[in-house]
Amino acid sequence: MPSDRICFDPLAPGRTLFLSDLHLGALGSRSDLVLDFLQRHPARTYVMVGDILDLWQPLLPHWTPADQAVIDHLNHRRRSGARLVYIRGNHDPDPNSAPPHARIDATPVRSYIHRAGDGRRYLVVHGDEADSRMIRTHLMTRLGSRIDHALRRLDQRLRRFGRNHDASRSTVEWLIMAANAAAYAGRAHERRMVAMARVAGVDGVICGHFHIAGLHDRFGLTYANSGDWVDSMTALEECGDGVLRLLGGRRTVLERAAQPVGVALS
Repeated sequence: MPSDRICFDPLAPGRTLFLSDLHLGALGSRSDLVLDFLQRHPARTYVMVGDILDLWQPLLPHWTPADQAVIDHLNHRRRSGARLVYIRGNHDPDPNSAPPHARIDATPVRSYIHRAGDGRRYLVVHGDEADSRMIRTHLMTRLGSRIDHALRRLDQRLRRFGRNHDASRSTVEWLIMAANAAAYAGRAHERRMVAMARVAGVDGVICGHFHIAGLHDRFGLTYANSGDWVDSMTALEECGDGVLRLLGGRRTVLERAAQPVGVALS
């Protein structure tokens, strides 16, 4: 289960934080929670594992002060000496087409090799490589964004007529989560990602994309998925000791966000 146990020294040189699927600019993004999490979990290296931006709504722009604050925080951390690695996901726009204010101060790459503190190496990719060619097309990506946008807009309107505790999911959110879980029910995507790592000659794979956080080695190599910031609210951490840990979780992150940032994490 995800945990908010953190490194003894959060700014130790070996501490790396992996986050994916922030979807900043989309209605479903919880950039307020992303910012709170980043403020509570400083690191020396930030690996952004794709789908950081989701700007496919030129006629319906949705860019909030919280979205901007996340970008500003990451760029500030880089100017303060932290390292930023930005893996481009299927929703991330071409770097040259993103608005200047929304750009992360790092050159996007398609893959990255993370060397852990114990010498093990991990292939870090977004994860859309495991999808079929049809699903991976630009058209399908944009269509998916528009469908999600419409459902989130409907959800906003339905919430006006009912009450939802912030930690609970609305009916629309449950439907989106259930559809996503059904699409990946067989976990074939995990096997394909592990197979990619095996071909690359490394010890495991770290990815995002599927909006299903995970950490296991049941297919012979390590499979780690940092989750998302639309539903699961999770991230991965490696403290320089070689141990990967899942952090956060929807309820935990929401409860922490209600406390002052200075409150120590247990």
